[in-house]
Amino acid sequence: MTTIPDIRPDYDVANYDVSKIAPYTLEDPLTFCDGTKVASPADWPRRRAEILDIFAKKMFGQEPPKPATMVTEVINEKDGAAAGFAVRTIYRMWFKEDKSGPYIDWMVIRPRHAKTPSPVILFLNYTGNHQLLQDEDIPIPDTWCRTTEDKKLPPERGLYQKTDNRAVFPIGILLSAGYAVMTACYCQVSPDPDMAEPDPKFSQENFAYTGVFDLWGKRDESRDDNPTALGAWAWALSRGLDLAERIPEIDAKNNIVTGFSRLAKAAVIATARDERFQICVADQCGGGGITLAKRDFGENIGTEVKMFQHWYCKAYKQYARNPAQLLDFDQHLLAASIAPRKLLVTGFNSPWFDTEGEYLSCKAASPAWELFGLPGFPNVPYPDTYDTSAIGPYLGYFRRTEDHGLAAYDWWQLLKFAGN
Repeated sequence: MTTIPDIRPDYDVANYDVSKIAPYTLEDPLTFCDGTKVASPADWPRRRAEILDIFAKKMFGQEPPKPATMVTEVINEKDGAAAGFAVRTIYRMWFKEDKSGPYIDWMVIRPRHAKTPSPVILFLNYTGNHQLLQDEDIPIPDTWCRTTEDKKLPPERGLYQKTDNRAVFPIGILLSAGYAVMTACYCQVSPDPDMAEPDPKFSQENFAYTGVFDLWGKRDESRDDNPTALGAWAWALSRGLDLAERIPEIDAKNNIVTGFSRLAKAAVIATARDERFQICVADQCGGGGITLAKRDFGENIGTEVKMFQHWYCKAYKQYARNPAQLLDFDQHLLAASIAPRKLLVTGFNSPWFDTEGEYLSCKAASPAWELFGLPGFPNVPYPDTYDTSAIGPYLGYFRRTEDHGLAAYDWWQLLKFAGN
């Protein structure tokens, strides 16, 4: 029987002492699992597929299948939304011809006076489309929500238009920059119950695997690589892009996918799996996203699989006791799989999120872009807050102070990066 190294008996407790980070080595993005080297860009699709297979088998579970059917219907539209500058449309998306089963409501906001199809920004939101705009005509879905006592989406409209909120949605600026925006509430995709949920009918073990999971049949609990919640949210982002391709006023090939926290993780996974996504901006995604797991600082595998067991497949648990020695992959490979497309990673100064681990991950992923003769990650030391010297034209990183959320500053950096 193999003995598992156990340097940290308290492996499900966050480490905030830099001196306790165990030595670790990172796999070369340009070396195949059999030890051979990626010799040219022609080899990259095979190496990229190998990386995605690693994450499917060992961390995020297998990618859910594409829907056999996708039916969309306009539920509500307003010409002259957002102070008159936009056309705002609610599309309901079903995955069965008879419009039964799970569905997702996508809100599309596009520049009203655009002369040509608009590039698009896609993201999932946490508490409903109605919280993004002051618009009484946006329906509030009767959907479970993890942040309210009654488990329903909060009724407050336009919350993200408040400039003092920790997350904002500057729709006027995005429209002025020429972008359309698409968003849907992640609660409609699959619910995301807390570990401490007292009501058993809302447990992570069962309730988390409802919503779009109902499309994929009964889960085989003997497998350790079943689809996960993070994979389901990523799947939904790809379905949003499917819808964008059907809307004549949107240039779906010119797109940005974003999100913050767990929904930034989903954006990264979606970009890794779906090559149609051209630019990914991952805000404060922390452990399980871009941050190096082998560093074992702040949020770690032990806390992740304990608190968010539905985010990761069962196979990921085997690395929790000693990531530095047990892991044979790390998050820099996930970042690298996005090359040669564009990736911007943003952090903030919460030790739980280990934003220095995000910086180091980007640095280790850089050879994938350099393989294509592109500028990789800028050769700069770990930057101070608001120092943008680590943002290159294809791969970049910055961090800021303030709170957790998509702040106006983050949206501004997104637009700058997309324009490089």
